[in-house]
Amino acid sequence: MRPEELSGNWAAGEPMQLGRYLERVGYPGETRPDIDTLHGLLRAHICAVPFENLDVQLGRPLTTDVEEAFDKIVRRRRGGWCYEQNGLFGWALDQIGFDVTRVAAAVMRADRGEVSAANHLALLVRLPDTDETWLADVGFGGSLLEAIRLETSEHLHAPYRLGLRRLEDGHWQFWENPGDGEFSYDFRPEAASEEALARKCELLQTDPDSSFVLNLVAQIRSVGRHTSLRGRVLSVRDGAAERVTTLDSPEELLATLRDTFRLEVPEIGDCWPRILGRHEQLFGN
Repeated sequence: MRPEELSGNWAAGEPMQLGRYLERVGYPGETRPDIDTLHGLLRAHICAVPFENLDVQLGRPLTTDVEEAFDKIVRRRRGGWCYEQNGLFGWALDQIGFDVTRVAAAVMRADRGEVSAANHLALLVRLPDTDETWLADVGFGGSLLEAIRLETSEHLHAPYRLGLRRLEDGHWQFWENPGDGEFSYDFRPEAASEEALARKCELLQTDPDSSFVLNLVAQIRSVGRHTSLRGRVLSVRDGAAERVTTLDSPEELLATLRDTFRLEVPEIGDCWPRILGRHEQLFGN
């Protein structure tokens, strides 16, 4: 079936509808529980919906509830972080007929230890009537352009090299490297504790030492390119090159969020003094 066959009438507050999600991410293809749909839908989502933590910066509470993620990302056309984006993506895959397992991952577990447990939500997806399991992740900031099979492997999703490796303690490790070092998360291929995910979701937006509290982040993917805003530093990776610029005013911040990340959140301009202070703390004047 096609997205237009699922849409129907629409108004804020109506039930979640798969057709409206497909419309939001700009996916025009057939929706069957097969590998072509999985790859195509992941690519459409990751290129349409920015990773962002603006609500954390504004002190607005976030949860792991999928209906809240649908309201924010689909109805209000915002982005989100892993609990929202992979939560919504997993719901859509389930609606199409995929077998989806929500897994609790630990970002940079090798360096941070078990304190990092459940600080990332990822998805394992099994195709019906097969033994094939795939890692699908639209909430890690945008390196994956399509799902990757759950097996030791390496792939080029330009400008990233990325892959999976099996660790001796039974975990899998997803790693990505744009050319200046690896960033990774570890996970066991089993259903997450939803309570653990909810607790960590709350902690990451309330702990004063959380990187999500300390730093404004927005990221968006396109084929061959990754664009990231951290505080007032905008970087664009395109092939092997990286271009970095520094924003100089709240007006430039709002324009960048609007024009580059398709985010209309004018109240984030009030956070500019804190963004400046954090920049000076990290980099000096």
